Amino acid sequence: MDLGLKGKVVAITGGSDGIGKAAALLFAAEGAKVAICARKIDGVNKVVEEIRKAGGEAFGMSADMSQADDPAKFIDGVVKQYGRLDVLVNNAGSSIRGPFLEQSDDAFKGDMELKVFGAIRCSRQAIPHMKKQGGGRIVNITTVGAKQPGASSMPTTMSRAAGLVLTKSLSKEFASDNILVNTVCIGLIKSGQHDRRATAAGTPSEVHYAGMAKAVPVGRVGEASEAGSVIVFLASNMSSFVTGTSINVDGGASNVL
Repeated sequence: MDLGLKGKVVAITGGSDGIGKAAALLFAAEGAKVAICARKIDGVNKVVEEIRKAGGEAFGMSADMSQADDPAKFIDGVVKQYGRLDVLVNNAGSSIRGPFLEQSDDAFKGDMELKVFGAIRCSRQAIPHMKKQGGGRIVNITTVGAKQPGASSMPTTMSRAAGLVLTKSLSKEFASDNILVNTVCIGLIKSGQHDRRATAAGTPSEVHYAGMAKAVPVGRVGEASEAGSVIVFLASNMSSFVTGTSINVDGGASNVL
């Protein structure tokens, strides 16, 4: 099936690992030109090399979405490299959470800078290019916790909830420009973050994930590629009448739609 992504330019923040990397590989397999960024250039270069070895086209650079100037640097770099921008995936983020009384102002500010202001700044730079060329897609990566926050879940659930608001508002404002904006709400997905937590605890990854899977109705933790596939769908011709919506990728764990 042709998803209509061949030759499209896709920019992905946090593209060196986990969901961002999985999405980058899937977009490249569909013939898209992929641009990724992350804070550590070594990880970026490995993904770019993997895509190129598979016959795809890729570009990468170091950029930190929590820094005010880096989102513009990334988007400008993508447009300079490829001449246009069709899809923006705001994926950069982390999962910092804990008891409310233990969270400092700096913890809240840092989380908002990375996930919310990073997405705001990238979108602000990307939208004029999309408007000029007649349309585009923005996919914001959030979590199911944004809709259903639990105890000791901040600051990450607060910043992710802001991502839902950003998604809906942008979808309304730029629908007439044929810019479709959606969010993928992530549940328990295998990632480098989880692997590092398992290592820090001295627990084998498979044991760590088996414990997490007890909270998932389908009985397992999701693969990064399963989230990546939904991201690709939202950027494809198959979702041409979908905007302002959220899709839970959580194996049924959430109690809300």
